[in-house]
Amino acid sequence: MTTKSVWMHIGAGSFHRAHQAWYLHQLRQQGDDSWSIALGNIRGDAVALLNQLQTQNGEYVLETVTPEGERAYETITSLRTILPWDAEISALVAQGASAETKVIGFTVTEAGYYLTPAHELDLSQADIQADLHGEARTIYGALTRILRQRVASGGAPVTLLNCDNLRHNGERFRHGMLAFLAAQGDSALASWVRDNTTSPNTMVDRITPRPTPDVAERVKAATGKDDGAAVMAESFIQWVIEDDFIAGRPALEKVGVELVASVLPWEEAKIRILNATHAAIAWAGTLTGHDYIDDSTRQPAIYQLAYDYITQDVIPSLSPSPLDLADYRDVVLARFSNPYIKDTNQRVGADGLSKIPGMVTPTLRECYQRGAEPTATAVLPALFYLFLQRWASNQLPYAYQDGVLNADALRQQLAGEDALQRFLSDRALFAELADDRAFHALVTRSVDAIEQQLLQPATV
Repeated sequence: MTTKSVWMHIGAGSFHRAHQAWYLHQLRQQGDDSWSIALGNIRGDAVALLNQLQTQNGEYVLETVTPEGERAYETITSLRTILPWDAEISALVAQGASAETKVIGFTVTEAGYYLTPAHELDLSQADIQADLHGEARTIYGALTRILRQRVASGGAPVTLLNCDNLRHNGERFRHGMLAFLAAQGDSALASWVRDNTTSPNTMVDRITPRPTPDVAERVKAATGKDDGAAVMAESFIQWVIEDDFIAGRPALEKVGVELVASVLPWEEAKIRILNATHAAIAWAGTLTGHDYIDDSTRQPAIYQLAYDYITQDVIPSLSPSPLDLADYRDVVLARFSNPYIKDTNQRVGADGLSKIPGMVTPTLRECYQRGAEPTATAVLPALFYLFLQRWASNQLPYAYQDGVLNADALRQQLAGEDALQRFLSDRALFAELADDRAFHALVTRSVDAIEQQLLQPATV
């Protein structure tokens, strides 16, 4: 009899269900049912979804669509346990403490790691402070509860797998986790984590918009199923993982996952070419009155600024590379142009305060280091500044969501005639470039150019 193993996943959002759960489902379709997923959430904002999944025995339909509009429907069966939410995250703790749980994965967004620009845990954040005093608002507080119970239950080793868009995501999470335990004074658990867990770096990729009601309508028409948890995604999918699992893993290589010694080249290409460009298009599209990524990407001026950013600054920064970076650029821009995805600028433009330092500033710095002026990259912080100005004056067409947003402080920073200089002097965004006059002058010119060329006539 095959030993059953559990992949517990923290983060019940659409991306996990369109990505990691899809791969585990493919294994089950091949006859390998040795692994299943137990899905839960740290916060209470997914209770309705978890309840719906429970009524559907964890099953739901995934709709995928190609750039040509070809749609496919698949019932995903890898979620075998739905962990009900309560304020004490008791179901997560119990499942995470079980020896049958060999992998604990998580998707909590880039902002969910509370890291400073120097990649240190930001102990000043209110959620981190609450968790240091025993709450479980963050991945660190939640895992502390889970792993303490796991140690008390026998302490079987477990892989802690970060599945978020964060550079060196396994290493950065692990550093933050150990810093959290140090701040809490729990040296015993920190020692156990060092000896009994691994945190491989990963690169994940699949565009997954927030589901809209028409997804369930198409699922009903195509499959006859009334699915209150249907999810949709583009047909493209990719997953690259460093093969460092301390307690075993699913045979992911059999379903197209790339298991590698170092994820770095794939990770850098994805973060800078896909993620940074995605955000820039969302900000530019919002500023020019568009709601969706595909509509925004097909605007010639926006397409060109994205193309120039990648071609002029990113590709030289990442060369040489095992990837064909020019081909990757073209594939990414084609994916963003897919008119059938209808991904919103609101979703993609979120968390800019984490995206600028994590996805954009590294290219700015490397251009200067090799003696090149990052003219094309400077457009990205310029766009974000103008986007934030719209936000500060309540002129965005939607609510801006940012996990590290201090609204009052940011509005104060953006007020006054020197707002742009204050923005560019923020070391949390631009590191040492915050003190660089040439950088300030370059972005100032970019802001002026955008206002004159992209935003005329101005839209409000």
